[in-house]
Amino acid sequence: MPTRSQPERTSDGRYIVVDGRRWRATDPDIPPEPAGRLRGHLMAARRGVAAARRKDDTQAERAARARVHQAKVALGERGDPWWEQSTTERTARWRDGLTALDAAADAAGGATDDR
Repeated sequence: MPTRSQPERTSDGRYIVVDGRRWRATDPDIPPEPAGRLRGHLMAARRGVAAARRKDDTQAERAARARVHQAKVALGERGDPWWEQSTTERTARWRDGLTALDAAADAAGGATDDR
């Protein structure tokens, strides 16, 4: 399986550049295992948005978009900039987000796929 190349980063490492557009980078201090779980929740929520749109289910779409936002905040891609937060605040941000996303997945029967 080919390895994916990493996107271009700004010199300060705070942003990635995709097709000439700057996007906030994921907090690099999130350990690999929880970062992977958060990305899994993010992708499942994005699939949930698509599934809800196909079904024209605005309530489900709203809920899925809220999970997308929650995952992106936990990853440091939205909300207060991670580089302006203390180590304690950064850790609390991703731990709290992961706890909430795990609980939501458990409440939905353990499914994080929404397809």
